[in-house]
Amino acid sequence: MPATRTGCPEFRATLREPSRRSFVKAGVLGATGLSLAQLLRADSPKSARANAVILLWMRGGPSHHDMWDPKPDAPVEIRGEFGVIPSAVRGITLSDMLPLSAKAMAKWSIVRSLHHDDAGHSTGDQICFTGYGPGPNPDENVHPSLGSVVSKQLGHLSPTLPGYVMIPRVVPGAGAAYLGVAHQPFETQADPAAAGPFKLPNFSPAAGVTLEKIGERRALLADFDTVRRDIDQSGQMAAADKFRQRAWDILTSSAARDAFDLDKEPPKLRERYGFTPAYDPKASNRCGCPNWAQRMLLARRLVEAGVRLVTVDLRWWDTHVKGFESLRDGFLPRWDRAYAALLEDLDDRGLLDTTLVLAWGEFGRTPKVNADAGRDHYPNVFSAAVAGGPVKGGRVVGESDAKGAFPKSAPKTPQDMLATVYKHLGIDPKASYPDNTGRPHPVLPSGTPIEELWG
Repeated sequence: MPATRTGCPEFRATLREPSRRSFVKAGVLGATGLSLAQLLRADSPKSARANAVILLWMRGGPSHHDMWDPKPDAPVEIRGEFGVIPSAVRGITLSDMLPLSAKAMAKWSIVRSLHHDDAGHSTGDQICFTGYGPGPNPDENVHPSLGSVVSKQLGHLSPTLPGYVMIPRVVPGAGAAYLGVAHQPFETQADPAAAGPFKLPNFSPAAGVTLEKIGERRALLADFDTVRRDIDQSGQMAAADKFRQRAWDILTSSAARDAFDLDKEPPKLRERYGFTPAYDPKASNRCGCPNWAQRMLLARRLVEAGVRLVTVDLRWWDTHVKGFESLRDGFLPRWDRAYAALLEDLDDRGLLDTTLVLAWGEFGRTPKVNADAGRDHYPNVFSAAVAGGPVKGGRVVGESDAKGAFPKSAPKTPQDMLATVYKHLGIDPKASYPDNTGRPHPVLPSGTPIEELWG
């Protein structure tokens, strides 16, 4: 067990495989293993280069003191072991562990005054993904995540691509709740961070099964459903027909296969993002961070193809123990390189104007360094990095106090950040959807877009 993980008993619980019970209810294309729930989205028509979002989910809680909100004048037990460097934008300083981010400061901005009041990982996840507090089981959504809302309101840019993708697997907070399994994220399952070629199992038919054979089985299933449709009074069969057609379109689409084919990227570009080995518990560097740089590159590829919202799992920033060692030897150099590469790549391709990139976790870390040379959970103030879309680079919104303990000016909530994302996408946050008891709930219970990012 890596040093940075031992301080948090929640770790094992939150890495378990996601439940498939809800997928079974939606039906499965048995010949291929493709889940209809993963492939089917809402009804909006195909459009030209529409706005998109890449959510870089830094689960565990990145330390604002040691990244985006350094406190060089604070006592050493607060400022920590890192120094500061000026960025390319006058007046904005960052941790000296982020030199590439500092050079690219004109492309991105910082919100330094985020806050909420829940110090639990999965409970904080729920707040940041949904805008609502958690239910009895914080690993399961009571309210839909922002990606599921995007799927519900906007649907596909293309009928041959999913509208909401999770790389590589669903995380706590990212589910669809009462919006239903049709709005669950499409999980790549395969991990771009793993060694070897990146291949999606969902697009690989079972051994000996061709698309022609799938077509034959599809025809037989349609004949069987004709009988059931004649006696159906609820309208569920019509919905199932629609979902099945969407699944078929995606399965047979070269556009979908191309979008997920990371091997089409030039080796030099992949190298710019960074190749680093996966965590090795026997190695001297025990940071525990995987090579999520390639996950970020896949996210760029997907929004370029037309996916509306991609969430990238960048865990595990839970630096309770040997935190500075973990950040210095693993997390921060990898983050700095990949983040700067992503912004440059999006900009070079003309995608940054339409793609909002939000990087944050469920909270920050304590102002005071603990006895294990790390920092603990801290939701009272934390930071987020925001770029692209309407966001103007080189800005800082809000500030924390001298110790980085509480917002000092322009306090912002996770709901404000979600409202910002929804505004960029054209989502109506006041729209209501009924839960499983029929009670309506608005997309967001509160929140105002952070207009200081672009006004």
